Amino acid sequence: MAALISLNGVGLSHGAKHILNHVDLAVDEREIVTLIGPNGAGKSSLVKIALGLEKPSQGQVTRRADLRIGYLPQRFAIDAALPMSVRRILTLTAKADDAMLREALREVGVENLIDASVHNLSGGELQRVMLARALIRRPNLLVLDEPTQNMDIGGSVECYQIIQRVRDRTNCGVLLVSHDLSIVMAATTRVYCLNGHVCCSGHPDDVSRDPEFLRMFGPTGAGTLAVYTHHHDHEHAPDGHVVHEHQHHHGHHHG
Repeated sequence: MAALISLNGVGLSHGAKHILNHVDLAVDEREIVTLIGPNGAGKSSLVKIALGLEKPSQGQVTRRADLRIGYLPQRFAIDAALPMSVRRILTLTAKADDAMLREALREVGVENLIDASVHNLSGGELQRVMLARALIRRPNLLVLDEPTQNMDIGGSVECYQIIQRVRDRTNCGVLLVSHDLSIVMAATTRVYCLNGHVCCSGHPDDVSRDPEFLRMFGPTGAGTLAVYTHHHDHEHAPDGHVVHEHQHHHGHHHG
């Protein structure tokens, strides 16, 4: 099967300003591809190009004919003056019956919030609702721009577990933008480190040792990236502390 989406030689310029330069990136079914990089590296621009919201200045984007994207944007403004229930925000962009809405909310663990006002939700709850919103159309590609913002470490780990469960159940591909180097999702197939161009890419363990990566994030970044690719070796309590850790990782400090 062809890749769900592939970007070849993609560049983006605004006037004389080069935002992206010759980026190659692909996401296949079942793959979890994580995009990391400093602020201003062009991560959100790359996502917009992948989504078709922005046209690249160079290169091409190829989408599989059956591509259905579920998108969790990095920022969404909800007008505080408008009363808005969770049910309403879920149906703003998709036609869905009650059963579908409940199924999506159940998937992310907040089915009980269906009639709540979005203005009363915590940051983490709102983030889950927006993830549910991305799932409603049963996408085969999830594009998630900083899905764990506003979450503590326990919430982040849980959010990643939800994403992995969805992937396992539906075989979708995932393109994930991460602002937090310390938690790159355990199931990540490939990390792309972006700074206007792809500095390095590959399995998280390899990227964490790459000289380009070390130059950009320093040795502390590498240590945390390597540690947190090993989520499957231990379990977290809801507050984030490690409750069970296999012996060969006892040297890692979590914090």
